[in-house]
Amino acid sequence: MGDIVMSNKEVNQIELFEKLVRKEIKQKKVASILGLSIRQIQRKLKRYRSGGAKSLAHKTRGKVSKRKISQEKLDQVIILIRDKYWDFGPTLAHEKLDENHGFEISLSSVRQEMVRTGIWKPKRRRKAHVHQSRERRACLGELVQLDGSPHDWFEGRAPKCNLNVSVDDATNTFSVKFSKTETAQDYFQLLEEYINTHGIPLAIYADKHSIFRVNNPGNLDLKKPSKHNKYEGLTQFGRACKELNIELIFANTAQAKGRVEKVNYTFQDRLVKEMRLEGISNIFDANKFLPKYMKQFNKKFSKEPRSGVDMHRKLNENIDLSNILCVKETRTISKNLTFQQNNIVFQIKTKRSAFTLRKTSVTICERYDGSIKIFDYNKKLLEYATIKLLPNTKTTNSKQLNAKLDAILIKEAEQNYKKRNPWESSFDELTEDNYFYKPSGAV
Repeated sequence: MGDIVMSNKEVNQIELFEKLVRKEIKQKKVASILGLSIRQIQRKLKRYRSGGAKSLAHKTRGKVSKRKISQEKLDQVIILIRDKYWDFGPTLAHEKLDENHGFEISLSSVRQEMVRTGIWKPKRRRKAHVHQSRERRACLGELVQLDGSPHDWFEGRAPKCNLNVSVDDATNTFSVKFSKTETAQDYFQLLEEYINTHGIPLAIYADKHSIFRVNNPGNLDLKKPSKHNKYEGLTQFGRACKELNIELIFANTAQAKGRVEKVNYTFQDRLVKEMRLEGISNIFDANKFLPKYMKQFNKKFSKEPRSGVDMHRKLNENIDLSNILCVKETRTISKNLTFQQNNIVFQIKTKRSAFTLRKTSVTICERYDGSIKIFDYNKKLLEYATIKLLPNTKTTNSKQLNAKLDAILIKEAEQNYKKRNPWESSFDELTEDNYFYKPSGAV
């Protein structure tokens, strides 16, 4: 008969059961020492009297577990991981093995095999930096965190781009959108989709990026709001939040908005690998893929809020988001009813007298899709036409620009005059009536 292997704990029990056999100690006392019930002590004592010290050894010691995974199955798992999931972490690899291949194997087994074969190396545990934790907001829509994550999302298959991320603080529900760079227009698009889906949140938590806050002390916009412009001193995003009555809160550190900062690393690991498996290599296809992916992602990682109250405000029918979530600029119209923006010259089209618009200010609203609306000082929508695309305004002074515009306008007015007066052989004078004839389009 082979040797019996016993643990130190089992060896120490021999002396206690010997005392029980000699009736030198009570069963209740032994049960208290070993942390067992009296009934368990009675069963063990019965086996000890008949089998001796070997009866105290665990019966399954030295036997192969019936639940042990066969080495053949483990080899199949490792081959599959090396083939398709070679850079996946154990947790994500385990999820893919279960979802896509039906392997019923525990996470710990996957991790042990990946470590044993050298596919994955455990990271050394870093010294924890203690930050005072902030309790989640209680209600849905009470606080939304915003951040952008520039990264090589397509692993070299396409240029680096940016992922704009929003997360509800109470429920850990995420919304994301890819863009070329991190701009105010991209955040407007993300916020508009969020508002149309959930409603208007009470507050937005963001960092001190110049998109959200004016950081230059010498900026002229840092004046106090005046009667004529109550949004002075605000960025375009800050102005939009004020118009929607959304409180904009700025974080002093990255740890302060840790929920959205942490998920950026999660997306840079999980989302990158998911897009590789789907064969996605551009922003357009990635944004089409995101709704399906985020539905599964939020189902896995979202939490129940402490309160069942939804703090989102419904979008009023009188509020037009297209006139708020946009870049707004003001320009002064010249005597020719023209103004310039982004190297493009615009001319206002109007049926009324031109003198009412000369030297007045107009508001240009440019959307993330490139569409432009122009409003006069009474907030009425104006029609316009593009006159000319200027290739280089830096080398063209104002006098040269006005001369070129006058020549173009006079030529157009002369053509329109001849169309209306074909019996006239000459065009000698530019009058107000024919000068402001509706332009047919861009020249």
